[in-house]
Amino acid sequence: MSNVLVAALYKFVTVKDPTSLGHRLRQRCNSLEIYGTLVLACEGINGTIAGAHDGLLTFISELRSILGLHDLEPKFSVVADQPFRRLKVHCKDEIVTMGVAGISPSTDAGTYLSPQQWNAMIASDDVLIIDTRNDYEVQMGTFKNAVSPGTTTFREFPQYVRRDLGPHKQKKVAMFCTGGIRCEKASAFMRGEGFSEVYHLQGGILNYLETMPAQESLWQGDCFVFDRRVAVDHALAPGQHTICDQCQRPLNQEDRSSPFFEQDVCCPLCFGTLSEDDKRDLRARSRILRPVPDALRAR
Repeated sequence: MSNVLVAALYKFVTVKDPTSLGHRLRQRCNSLEIYGTLVLACEGINGTIAGAHDGLLTFISELRSILGLHDLEPKFSVVADQPFRRLKVHCKDEIVTMGVAGISPSTDAGTYLSPQQWNAMIASDDVLIIDTRNDYEVQMGTFKNAVSPGTTTFREFPQYVRRDLGPHKQKKVAMFCTGGIRCEKASAFMRGEGFSEVYHLQGGILNYLETMPAQESLWQGDCFVFDRRVAVDHALAPGQHTICDQCQRPLNQEDRSSPFFEQDVCCPLCFGTLSEDDKRDLRARSRILRPVPDALRAR
């Protein structure tokens, strides 16, 4: 398949029967040969999917109609090959898991900022800029002067806020994430914690990279994405990162040049967590699963 269209989407909206909707969407995606992941909950929908251009646009149009969401605006990108191997539709308690009850991003989220407004906001000296993503994502790229909570999952974000921040310490808070969903929910949480001036980047990093000219951009590095591209650069083209088969952490060229990196076995981040028996078993499995090069096949 070539010229595959990828759509990253989410929306906080009331879904009365996520299970029934999930079954309906799964059938439609299968008929249109759309792959990727969709997460449904009573609070809304979230996911990244990919397929042929016309088929994917047809599905998005039908999804807007089903949910009554004419303002649903996915972030689109084009890749050479299908980035997903299969379709997964999950019904969960939350479309992005924070683990705090009573949050309503659809009514209580902070103030949205366009990419242009975002540039002006984060250039100010009186604003705390928070990257709401996890530590491995932040390491790939972020905005200048942004603070990382050092989280490994989004569930840890409320603890970070309650431990390290406070409405009496920070008057203005500006947050961002990959596509907008985490910082939208985080902003609603922080408003509930008493923060009065809370802002977040509308459409997230992906929208920023899509709309902001490179010469005006304040973004530094690559942006982690949740598919086989691993990361994208400012032009939304696949970056140079790969994924460790063992720990699923993103790796740059320096990581892959490390003496602790071994293809299909381990990387510098997980080398010390594996025993020699583990590594031997992984090497054996790799030899079994790795395709035999054409030049070595029997003629």
